[in-house]
Amino acid sequence: MLTVASDVEVLTRFGRALADPIRCQLLLALRDAPAYPSDLADKIGVSRTRLSNHLACLRDCGLVVTVPDGRRTRYELADPRLGHALDDLRTAVVAVETDRTCVDADEKGCC
Repeated sequence: MLTVASDVEVLTRFGRALADPIRCQLLLALRDAPAYPSDLADKIGVSRTRLSNHLACLRDCGLVVTVPDGRRTRYELADPRLGHALDDLRTAVVAVETDRTCVDADEKGCC
């Protein structure tokens, strides 16, 4: 049964997905067009096993869906608006001082 996630849950899922560079590459690739896992593995340059784990995470986050296509399975963004959100995030200006990190960077693993 599908349920509607709260705003916080949605942002948490999106953040978890974006926390890994491979998942970011996958989302950006799928923003351009739906794709098959073998093509995504080749494009990103990772093993199919590693790719499969990241696609599973993105599916669990609700950001990508599978579409049966004969004997193959194609992946695409779960909602076209995710592509627009990725573009907005990608082009947002983030002001970062190169000589500083968060005070809690070591403890929390951020920045």
